[in-house]
Amino acid sequence: MMENLYKIPYHVAIIMDGNGRWARRRGLPRVYGHREGAKRVEDIIEISREVGIKWLSVFAFSTENWERPKEEVDAIMSLLVEYINKKVPYLIEKDIRLRFMGRIEQLPGMIKESVIEGEKATQHCSSMNFVVALNYSGKAELIDAFNKALKEGKEIKEEKELRKFFYIPEMPDPDLLIRTSGEERISNFMLWQMAYTEFYFTHTLWPDFDREEFMRALYEYQSRERRFGKVFSV
Repeated sequence: MMENLYKIPYHVAIIMDGNGRWARRRGLPRVYGHREGAKRVEDIIEISREVGIKWLSVFAFSTENWERPKEEVDAIMSLLVEYINKKVPYLIEKDIRLRFMGRIEQLPGMIKESVIEGEKATQHCSSMNFVVALNYSGKAELIDAFNKALKEGKEIKEEKELRKFFYIPEMPDPDLLIRTSGEERISNFMLWQMAYTEFYFTHTLWPDFDREEFMRALYEYQSRERRFGKVFSV
């Protein structure tokens, strides 16, 4: 399905929604949906690398998600540690850099240690960046950025000056946001960075979001005219 693909988005961001519903529809605990969702991430990383996407970002866990039942939060954290430990060798082999954004310093010791080690092990990789938003919120990122600027005595007059204080300053704004499960909102994800991002919503639940669905989103993106607030003549 890639033969007609052109105008590849440089940065694709994904809100991976629907893991719990996927499990519930099958009479399974929610953690099963999260485990299947983690498998889907592997597939999307590989496809992104194949088509030439340079930045892939996924919203894994928000600052608000701590309010979920403790057993579900514990299962997600355990799954994250397992995923990082198992997939770092694969990422190194494929020359993919693993990065995290969010309030990482507030994470429990075990997950924070895995995050730091995963980033360090892949920091030399350069063909693609895989970013995991963890303990993240767009509002928190802006608050943290302004506080860092104030601490350094910086007066923010232009956008590029504030961007220096973001979690990953050099990360380009997403060209395309994909959200699964039928919800049509961005849920506090990269609020600043998505000013001119193209949105693609699908009713497919994240564990069912396969190659065909991903390619459909990319084809939809290539059909759009991005104006960035300007008026283009016909």
